[in-house]
Amino acid sequence: MSFDDDLTVSPSGRAAGNKSSPTGNQGIVATAHRHRVSSGSPFEATFGFSRAVRVGDRVVVSGTAPVWPDGSCPDDAAVQARRCFTIIADALAQVGVSLADVVRTRMFITAAGDADQVGAVHGELFADIRPAATMVIVAGLLDPRWKVEIEAEAVVR
Repeated sequence: MSFDDDLTVSPSGRAAGNKSSPTGNQGIVATAHRHRVSSGSPFEATFGFSRAVRVGDRVVVSGTAPVWPDGSCPDDAAVQARRCFTIIADALAQVGVSLADVVRTRMFITAAGDADQVGAVHGELFADIRPAATMVIVAGLLDPRWKVEIEAEAVVR
């Protein structure tokens, strides 16, 4: 599911309405079309986020956890990483791009011992694309079963 809206940005970089500044200037520097993608997660409305957002030629995908429709979560870190990338690819497709357009990934893992498995999945998908990538070990993720959560950024070509 996706949604469209317009985002007006002030000189400070904040989303703004068309309000006058103390100097009398309108203070509006740009209006960009924003396309939001929803995964249907109940947390999107509660926490106030979108699965992905496209503004202009940039697409940013939120931290994506290994969530299955039935609520299950296999223990294997590689399987979890592959699921994260499947969800990311689906979100990208909704705004007209693919994994081939990804320029940056961030992988958050809960154990150093999972780095090789998660990195191998990343390598399979991005061997020819070679985006900038970061892998960070974190103390934990929202669901204790999750071993990995992944973010991605893409640029429309």
